[in-house]
Amino acid sequence: MIPFGTTRDGEETHRFTLQGGPGSRVELSDYGATLVRWFAPDRRGRSEDVVLGFDSVAGYVGHHSYFGATVGRYGNRIAQGRFSLDGKVHVLAANNQPGGIPCHLHGGRSGFDKRLWAADEQTVDGRPAVRFRLRSPEGDEGYPGTLDVDVTYSIGNDGALRIDYEATTDRATPINLTNHSYFNLVGEGHESVLGHIVTIQASRYLPVSAGMIPTGKLAPVDDTPFDFRAPARIGDRIEHRNEQLRLSEGYDHTFVLEPRPTSEPTLAATVYEPISGRLLEVFTTEPGVQFYTGNFLDGTSVGKSGRPYPRRSGFCLETQHFPDSPHQPAFPSTILRPGMMFRSTTIYRLGIR
Repeated sequence: MIPFGTTRDGEETHRFTLQGGPGSRVELSDYGATLVRWFAPDRRGRSEDVVLGFDSVAGYVGHHSYFGATVGRYGNRIAQGRFSLDGKVHVLAANNQPGGIPCHLHGGRSGFDKRLWAADEQTVDGRPAVRFRLRSPEGDEGYPGTLDVDVTYSIGNDGALRIDYEATTDRATPINLTNHSYFNLVGEGHESVLGHIVTIQASRYLPVSAGMIPTGKLAPVDDTPFDFRAPARIGDRIEHRNEQLRLSEGYDHTFVLEPRPTSEPTLAATVYEPISGRLLEVFTTEPGVQFYTGNFLDGTSVGKSGRPYPRRSGFCLETQHFPDSPHQPAFPSTILRPGMMFRSTTIYRLGIR
């Protein structure tokens, strides 16, 4: 554990290092329970950092791209910045306005990505780990109930970074936790991910309205640029004249994963980068994955490499429940009640081909 800088409120933050297999190393921060760096070897054995982010907490404070952060209490969007639960309306921060239509995004103005988490270095099943803990009080950003959250990162010798989420509440509340890492498998600071080749285990996706809220339909991917059941290069699809891609200026959609046969993480997506030979595999227990292609990065953020992050210089695969579920009774429920335990696991595994 080493210092990572001081927040505007004078809180001291820290950085933690987890050593994986040869050439594999992960760095984490207690600010936002954030994945800061992930060094992984390419096919020639050269190790590079493959996630976007900053050298100190100063880069993360006040920034709204959620680089590497744990996102909550509710990742993704809730329409109108409000929801009704058990007969009561709860008003949230409307901190996002796609198409000029207000909504609640990623937990609000001060979501979990902007909090200092308690942290403990541990060993989990023989793997080095860091456990982050946070209490979100009643009324936090408008949400009901006091929520206690644990997020544990652990890494193995096989290049797999495992993220285990747990949470309990004393009052019914929606919850949708995810990690918001941006990957560039060539290496952080390289300009584009358009050459990456993506496969997603989904035959349906969630179309959105002009405000980037799901319409409620689970649409088939057949004969659309959303069909990633066979490997496809991002750049070959993203400029397609498709109304959904126009609305989001690229991919920013939830893919409906095939039914989870067990409670163990199963394969959701793979991404291959042919220059480096790096292969990212994503396994999860969640029913969906949000594929986002960095459409709103604009080059104003300068990362760890000293190079700016322009549009589409990183992609996200955010494993999660569906957006706007509190308004969509046909979607899998995101309501956690007292006496229940929220559990979710996602594994990002980096290898070479």
